[in-house]
Amino acid sequence: MIRSLWWAAKTDGEPPFDTAHLKIYYPAAAEGDRMTGRFAPEGGPYPVVLFVSGINVGQDAYRWLAVEIAAAGFVCVTFDRVGELFGGEYGLTPGVDLDAARPGAYGSRPTCPAIGRILASLQEIDLLKGAIDLDRVALGGHSAGGSVVLQSAGHFPNVKAVFAYGAHTMVATMLGWPAGTVVPARVDCPVLLSVGTRDGVIMGSSDRYGQEKHVNDPVTRTFEEALGKGEHLLAVFDGANHFAVADPVDHTAARAFLDLPATSHPRPELARLVTSFLRTHLHGDAEARAVLDGMDLRRSDA
Repeated sequence: MIRSLWWAAKTDGEPPFDTAHLKIYYPAAAEGDRMTGRFAPEGGPYPVVLFVSGINVGQDAYRWLAVEIAAAGFVCVTFDRVGELFGGEYGLTPGVDLDAARPGAYGSRPTCPAIGRILASLQEIDLLKGAIDLDRVALGGHSAGGSVVLQSAGHFPNVKAVFAYGAHTMVATMLGWPAGTVVPARVDCPVLLSVGTRDGVIMGSSDRYGQEKHVNDPVTRTFEEALGKGEHLLAVFDGANHFAVADPVDHTAARAFLDLPATSHPRPELARLVTSFLRTHLHGDAEARAVLDGMDLRRSDA
C-alpha cells in the first residue's frame, strides 16, 4: 500500500517565497492509526526519487507517477514552491538561479538550489527514519523542472540516475547565450530522456532559444550533444504532447494553451519505462534491465 505525508523545507528566496511544500509517497504497512491517518513505512530503506515540476504545474498533476514510483520500491518526493519567476512575476517554480545559468557561471553550482535543501530536509522526518536511503537518489522532472535537474544533478554525488520528460538543455538567448546553444548536462550517471512527437510547448518556445522554427528538436539535440558517456536512453512517444506526464492537466495555468492535441496517452508505458529505469540503476534489478533491453529506445552506446 502507498501512503503519503506532507512536509515543508526552507529554500532560497525572501519570505514568504522561500518555502517548498513537500508531498512524500512511500510503501506503507497495511494498518495505520484511525485517528491521524498515520501509516508507518513498511520495509526499506528505500532509494529516494525527487521529482521536480514544470513551471506553474502543481505537484498533484504528477501524483499518478509518484504512486507508481513508490510502488516500485522507492520513496518519491514532489513539491510546490511559489516564488519569483521572471521580470517580477510570481508562480509555482522549483526556483531557478538564473545567474548560475549564464555563460561563465554555468556548471559552477546547481541552477536549482532547492534540490539539496529538500533532500536534506527528509532527514528531519521521524516517520521516515530508517526507511530512506539518501545515498541512492534519483532526480526526475518535467519541462523546466527536467531542465534544472539535467543542469544540477552532477553537483550531488548521491544522485545515481536522472530522468526527464519534455525537457532539454537548450538555453535562452536572454541569458547571454548564442542562438541555438545546447549546454552540457551536468550529470555523472545514467540519464533517461523522453518526449512526445506533438510537444507544442517546446515548439512554441523556440523563439526563446533563437530558433524561428522547431527545426531541430532540443530534446534530441540534448541526447546527442549534452550527455557524456554512459547508459543514456531516449524514448520518443508517438502522438504524445508536452503534458502527457500530467494528470489532470490544469488549463487555467502554465502553458498548456501552447500544446498540440495528443493522439495518444502513453502514461502506462511511461510509468513502466521510468520504474524499470529506476530499478535498474538504483536497485540493480536484472529483470528491470531486461525490460529496458526489450523496449524500443535510442541508446547512447548503440
